[in-house]
Amino acid sequence: MKNPHNVILRPRLTEKAVLLSRGNPHILDDDEVVRTYTFEVAPDANKIEIKAAIEEIYNGPREKKDKDKEKSKGKAKEQEKDDKMIVVTSVRTISMKGKSRRLGMGRKPGKKRDWKKAMVTLAKGQFLEDFGV
Repeated sequence: MKNPHNVILRPRLTEKAVLLSRGNPHILDDDEVVRTYTFEVAPDANKIEIKAAIEEIYNGPREKKDKDKEKSKGKAKEQEKDDKMIVVTSVRTISMKGKSRRLGMGRKPGKKRDWKKAMVTLAKGQFLEDFGV
């Protein structure tokens, strides 16, 4: 599997992205709000890799546990940890074409690079604390 930080490059903070990350303003209960976050991702990343990368970045890496450790730990601690885990419900992607620009000292025509945008929707009531909003 790819390194999640090579799949998710950076968050895209625009006016529309900030509004989507706050959810629907008409829903007053925070447990019912569905939030969507926008990220710039690697151009060769697919939806499955993006979902896995978001969940690994915000939940931490999934470790294989020994059977002895699972038996010794209480199920209540595992359920508390599962309640706090981020669950991605959908991922939408779009390939953005680079804009034409005049570059260099001679102001020759050039082009910015192409990039890919991913809009990640979380389960009801979940939010990313360190998204930058």
